[in-house]
Amino acid sequence: MDAELSELRLVDDVMRQWPAVIGVFLKHRLHCVGCPIGRLHTIRDACVEHQVDLDRFMADLQTTIAALFQPRSRQSPDALPSAIISSL
Repeated sequence: MDAELSELRLVDDVMRQWPAVIGVFLKHRLHCVGCPIGRLHTIRDACVEHQVDLDRFMADLQTTIAALFQPRSRQSPDALPSAIISSL
């Protein structure tokens, strides 16, 4: 990760650095995407303002960001559906 995730990071900065977390914001009903306040609010500010559990929200953000850095495994041909294999 380029910069550490912290509850003190600005909402807009977090969404720009890791666009995949936009779904986490929406899941927690934080409609910060495109909101001009996102440039001023920290994650903590947004959670307080919208009455979202900060610890749970941070955990979801961390899980999503960590998944971005996990190596993806290649599926063996045995795992592919037969229709796909027959079309190769």
